[in-house]
Amino acid sequence: MTIDTLVVLAYFFFLVAIGWMFRKFTTSTSDYFRGGGKMLWWMVGATAFMTQFSAWTFTGAAGRAFSDGFVVVILFLANAFGYFMNYIYFAPKFRQLRVVTAIEAIRQRFGKTSEQFFTWAGMPDSLISAGIWLNGLAIFVAAVFNIPMEATIVVTGLVLMLMAVTGGSWAVVASDFMQMLVIMAVTITCAVAAYFHGGGLTNIVSNFEGDFFVGNNLNYMSIFVLWVVFIFIKQFGVMNNSINAYRYLCAKDSDNARKAAGLACVLMIVGPLIWFLPSWYVAAFMPDFADQYGSVGGDAAYLAFVQNVMPAGMVGLLMSAMFAATMSSMDSGLNRNAGIFVMNFYSPIVRPNATQKELVIVSKATTIMMGFIIIGIGLFINSLRHLSLFDIVLNVGALIGFPMLIPVLLGMWVRKTPDWAGWATLVVGGFVSYYFGISLQAEHIENWFGMEQALTGREWSDLKVALSLAAHVVFTGGFFLATTLVYKGRTPEREAEVEKLFENWNTPVVADSEEQQNLDTKQRGMLGKLISTAGLGILAMALIPNEPTGRMLFILCGTMVLTVGILLVNASRAPQKELANS
Repeated sequence: MTIDTLVVLAYFFFLVAIGWMFRKFTTSTSDYFRGGGKMLWWMVGATAFMTQFSAWTFTGAAGRAFSDGFVVVILFLANAFGYFMNYIYFAPKFRQLRVVTAIEAIRQRFGKTSEQFFTWAGMPDSLISAGIWLNGLAIFVAAVFNIPMEATIVVTGLVLMLMAVTGGSWAVVASDFMQMLVIMAVTITCAVAAYFHGGGLTNIVSNFEGDFFVGNNLNYMSIFVLWVVFIFIKQFGVMNNSINAYRYLCAKDSDNARKAAGLACVLMIVGPLIWFLPSWYVAAFMPDFADQYGSVGGDAAYLAFVQNVMPAGMVGLLMSAMFAATMSSMDSGLNRNAGIFVMNFYSPIVRPNATQKELVIVSKATTIMMGFIIIGIGLFINSLRHLSLFDIVLNVGALIGFPMLIPVLLGMWVRKTPDWAGWATLVVGGFVSYYFGISLQAEHIENWFGMEQALTGREWSDLKVALSLAAHVVFTGGFFLATTLVYKGRTPEREAEVEKLFENWNTPVVADSEEQQNLDTKQRGMLGKLISTAGLGILAMALIPNEPTGRMLFILCGTMVLTVGILLVNASRAPQKELANS
């Protein structure tokens, strides 16, 4: 058994241990799906950040960085913009909704029919995305360990499922924080190595083949600009709507929700410059690397850097980071989908009088079911190897995810719409997605606008995403706003529900009880010890026979993780000392 395999197995053990350690935190559906709304900002900020991050970042996105340079960073900067708007306004508002699942807010705003529409319409988007992330991870594992991708998808999905079922949202969010630390530490270490091996950023950029800032295969700059504009619009919508409010429902109060958004924003600004430096190094100094990776091709750019430049043992640590990235995205999706199914379908329709104990049991069974569905989707996507992972992710978001965001985003600003506006806007969005995402072809655009040069594959892919998003803004959004023209008021019961929703929206949540303070201390202590153990484990990897510079990289990586663990342990002891001195 190689050192890389041992490192990955040790990491798997850590994930299962987290689920087991946090199992006693779950006594109700609120605990299982959102940690009872009692989590500290740094845990919530980590899970908000990690839900936009997966192994796809190091496969599909790294492959795009290899071929087109800085272009891929724009997508992540758009994420940062979304988180910045969370920080400025939306994050505390989402926490103030005071719901267990985001779909409950949909019911309060648009009624029970829209609740069911959104319950079932939202699942394909998140399940398909999770399957894509799982497939991205399999690309790495297959290349490193020579294990079939199908086996990787199944085993990883099962480990993830075990962790999510055991500990619920507490395990999910706690593991997200630890995984964020491991990923940032590993990628910072890889970026430092790429920087010095490449002779500095300027030297790497100057040796990049093609245009580093806008990429290659581009005949029409206007298409690139259009793509950038609508990617920012899309990510603003993705981050700032009540469906994705689940990121902040876990926070203990409004202030912690705002701080969580600020942390995610900073990480999303700094992260891309760190993550993609190795891919740019490979493009500059190892342009022919893809030949040794067969059908994986450019998607293995990051892996090629680690295998060829980094010290022995670092591949195993990187694989752990890949598992971390994928699982953090998938377990959040698993937990959220199970929550929506149980709280917005099973409880109100199938078993209205179900006890909390029954709902927790059903929640765990649903999590298992969702896990198997995600594994199946991952296996299916694996059969579509001729498609670009980068393009699949963007198209799924533009065609399935974005239409759902329009009514829930606009619905918090435009109040005088009939209840049916929620579900009817989804139907209109479905037709728009079909036409602009499936029926419309590149030759149609070329003929309509009399283009002298044919669109390249990259241009059509980018234009398709931009046109889909633009169409939803104009037609889907326009339809929702048009429903105000036929608004004739609500029943007294529905008006009371809507008034209560907006009253909550504007009323801050404050958590300063002694019970909450004790739970804060427990969160810091348990995570601090786990993270310190992980940091010591990474430091011990400096003993692996390597050149002195290789050993120093492990020391750098381990020190970053260990320092955070020690700070958390000390923070957990401070309140106890204050209590002893009082």
